[in-house]
Amino acid sequence: MLKRNGNRGEAFREKLNRANAVRAKVLDEVKFIRSWAQNPLRTGAVTPSGPDLAAKMASYLTPRPHSRVVELGPGTGVVTKALMERGFSHQQLNLIEYSPDFCDLLSLRYPGMKVIQGDAYALRATLKHAGGFSLDGAEAGQKLDGIVSSLPLLTRPEPVRKALLDEAFGLLKPGAPFIQFSYGLVAPVKPAGYGISVISSEWVWKNLPPARVWVYRKGH
Repeated sequence: MLKRNGNRGEAFREKLNRANAVRAKVLDEVKFIRSWAQNPLRTGAVTPSGPDLAAKMASYLTPRPHSRVVELGPGTGVVTKALMERGFSHQQLNLIEYSPDFCDLLSLRYPGMKVIQGDAYALRATLKHAGGFSLDGAEAGQKLDGIVSSLPLLTRPEPVRKALLDEAFGLLKPGAPFIQFSYGLVAPVKPAGYGISVISSEWVWKNLPPARVWVYRKGH
């Protein structure tokens, strides 16, 4: 009898956990839709990225001691969660989010993580204003190990996209990736300049809508 009651209690907890997960997902989607309605060019997507797409983005980074990664446009934190599951700590991740509401949500969801409210398209200035970054030095150890972006790049003019990528490469270690997902058929930023490479993942069909991950690198 006790064993049966214990099984019922465990089943109830599992149902409650599933219900809470569904509720959290619905609330995140409502926040995204509200943000999109207020400013569709800045939010871009109507719903957050799916977990499969987030995991694919995180897979191009390998956590190491003293790694530093910046995430652009984290929204509700789906990609942030994937980065943590990949092995990155709170101290290794720095989030730049334009929406104050999403910043508040991220601070509650990931206590102790550095959440910066600012413009990712003015990347260096935003990081410098936030403090705690040594980005002006020439040593590779002062630079970033990766930048992961969920920004809606295709809503911006091509010169703005190229300027963001150029600025990102100035902050990244040689060969470190700039990771961007896109729903488009071609690369969201056309690589220009010597030593810049770009590869894409296969389509992530489980994402809605389907998307691919594009990874840019610049050598020495």
